[in-house]
Amino acid sequence: METPGRIAATPDALDFTVENVEKALHQLYYDPNIENKNLAQKWLMQAQVSPQAWQFCWALLSPDKVPEIQYFGASALHTKISRYWSDIPTDQYESLKTQLFSQIACFSSGSKMVLTRLCVALASLALNTMPEAWPGAVAEMVRVFQEEGGGVDGRARCLALLELLTVLPEEFQTSRLPQYRKGQVRGASGEVEWGSVCPLLQQLLRRADSPGAVKARVLRCLSSWVLLDVPLSESEGLVHDCFSALPDPELFDTAVEAIVNAISQPDSQRYVNTLLKLVPQVLALQDQLREAVQSGDMETCHGICRIAVTLGENHSRTLLEQVEHWQGFLALVNMIMFCTGIPGHYPVNETTSSLTLTFWYTLQDEIMSFELDRQTVYLQVYRPVYFQLVDVLLHKAQFPSDQEYASWSSDEKEQFRIYRVDISDTLMYVYEMLGAELLSNLYDKLGRLLTNTEQPTSWQHTEALLYGFQSIAETIDVNYSDVIPGLIGLIPRININNVQLADTVMFTIGALAEWLADHPVMLSSVLPLVLQALGNPDLSVSSVSTLKKICRECKYDLPPYATNIVAVSQEVLIKQIHKTSQCMWLMQALGFLLSALPVEDILRNLHSLITPYIQQLEKLADETPNPSNKLAIIHILGLLSNLFTTLDISKQDDESGEGSAPPVKTTPPPPGPNPVVVVLQQVFALIQTVLSKWLNDSQVVEAVCAIFEKSVKTLLHDFAPMVSQLSEMLGQMYSTIPQASALDLTRQMVHIFASETDHFPPIKALFELVTSVTLSIFQQGRGGSRARLLV
Repeated sequence: METPGRIAATPDALDFTVENVEKALHQLYYDPNIENKNLAQKWLMQAQVSPQAWQFCWALLSPDKVPEIQYFGASALHTKISRYWSDIPTDQYESLKTQLFSQIACFSSGSKMVLTRLCVALASLALNTMPEAWPGAVAEMVRVFQEEGGGVDGRARCLALLELLTVLPEEFQTSRLPQYRKGQVRGASGEVEWGSVCPLLQQLLRRADSPGAVKARVLRCLSSWVLLDVPLSESEGLVHDCFSALPDPELFDTAVEAIVNAISQPDSQRYVNTLLKLVPQVLALQDQLREAVQSGDMETCHGICRIAVTLGENHSRTLLEQVEHWQGFLALVNMIMFCTGIPGHYPVNETTSSLTLTFWYTLQDEIMSFELDRQTVYLQVYRPVYFQLVDVLLHKAQFPSDQEYASWSSDEKEQFRIYRVDISDTLMYVYEMLGAELLSNLYDKLGRLLTNTEQPTSWQHTEALLYGFQSIAETIDVNYSDVIPGLIGLIPRININNVQLADTVMFTIGALAEWLADHPVMLSSVLPLVLQALGNPDLSVSSVSTLKKICRECKYDLPPYATNIVAVSQEVLIKQIHKTSQCMWLMQALGFLLSALPVEDILRNLHSLITPYIQQLEKLADETPNPSNKLAIIHILGLLSNLFTTLDISKQDDESGEGSAPPVKTTPPPPGPNPVVVVLQQVFALIQTVLSKWLNDSQVVEAVCAIFEKSVKTLLHDFAPMVSQLSEMLGQMYSTIPQASALDLTRQMVHIFASETDHFPPIKALFELVTSVTLSIFQQGRGGSRARLLV
């Protein structure tokens, strides 16, 4: 039997006959060989766009063919009409239209997938001919399918017509029509053709004897048409009918979709009177919403909430401006508040509350955009609403009981984490409207909670209030808030008996690091908590990041605590409590801390801090290279480079800000070499030993270069004592095995030291060597044994 694959391979003009198309389809669907399937698919794609498609497509639609073959015939028709319209002579438009009407009538009681494809083909024909060649296209479609005859059952003809009307706007959205044609068609559809569609949809929706399947298709059709910019005033009656359909569970989803699509169209805000009529209709859904909440019907909650939020989000300004109707809009806002505070834990017991968060941003933006007089009036009404919102959001942010949380899947926990981040962002935004009063409000609640001895306090409630503080303090300058001292005083009173609570306490302290820098007397209240948390692997991220923030912001106030901080940090590093990235952060924290100490104290601390790692590195350098000791070497080199990244004794103002003048040294540099240089000189020989064994491993070389690159960036000209020996080592490295990291470090050295007379000779020699080696690489091409850069 001749396969389509062989047909496709023959030189003579690809024999696209009905018989061969059927063979190819059989091969595509039933041949177990994937290569044969691919050949068949490729051949069929060629067949579909060939001139012969006009002949075989009609034959493939024959009633005696199986649906898969009929579907291909219908698809081929659509492809020819939509993509090759210019090939069709104008005198054939009418016969093509008649044939399609006839086929759709035949398939109205046949295969649904073939019927839909035929409807899409006729829709494409209509879009290419309306309004000039086929004026009143939709009116004709309605008339043809409402006529009796053809022996086709009336309900089937009705459903076929609705399918055709539904796919017409959908085909418009995806069609390849030129932009000017799209404008013509959109205008004709929204103004003229809708006049034929609307009465039909209303009649079918309002008839008591219309089957549920017909009503569902009507709603889908409406959803599709409103995307063609049908004016909201002209679809108002149908939208009202959609609200009437909401109590029917079978129609609920499609009715919601139709309402949401209708009221979210860009120009719908022009129809103020229609929008005002919609508000009471949405408010009337509150009983259905409450019943759904009580019965745990999440889908109904979700749908009703979508309607309320769509109206509020898209039309906040329009509805706010209708001052005489302020009570109706306030009732809608309160309905959305109910949806925000819907009972249950997101995402396990409810999935609705997250839909509302963008609405609160939108409403606030609209209120704050009015001129001052009107803004003042709106704020009188809506500030209390936003205070209530904060309470609702903090309640929603609460963790469930430990037992319930333990039963959640990792995906549910991650969704809840993201949800809390969204709540955090919302709280931060709301602060712009509520200001310092919001912090006072949170502080009062937390104070009452922690000082209430009569009633046991749930850790979840405490954690949520702290989370609110943290959300605001992370991005807003709270240095002038009069409640922060009280908050810092309350933190040690918290009974931290839970990982989530401990995490939030840490992050809250970290968020207040800048405030602590201005109020160093309060450090003694919170620093012991942070150091204690460092020893808990479950608090790794929060405790280490908080210590790093404190060491960065408060370093000049930390010398009295330095010995303790270094000792605790060393202990957790030796015990390997933290993962690699947290170890690196911890080293950065220690770099900030040591920067503020006298040089002799820095050297003493550096000695005790890095000696164990140097000893370990010496041992590793003696071993035969293997994957295990490679990771250990990279880890140690990473610790050193992160320490040197932040260890800066120049006492420059780290917060000089981007784009400002270079920071000025506040004290003269101490005599003698920089402590980082002292350490680098001591370990230089050891680093050379490591390199000699690992020079062909780009990751180890990169880790070595990082130590010097971070040090050069931090120390700048204080790195001078190392220039000569580092230049020599870099030259040897690059000329032996050229690697990208060595180039980057060379660039850094040239950038800083090329203009200094004392260091010009070694820098010049290094630059010449690197240039020479790089040029030879390009001259040799890629074939040479070393003619490549290892990246």
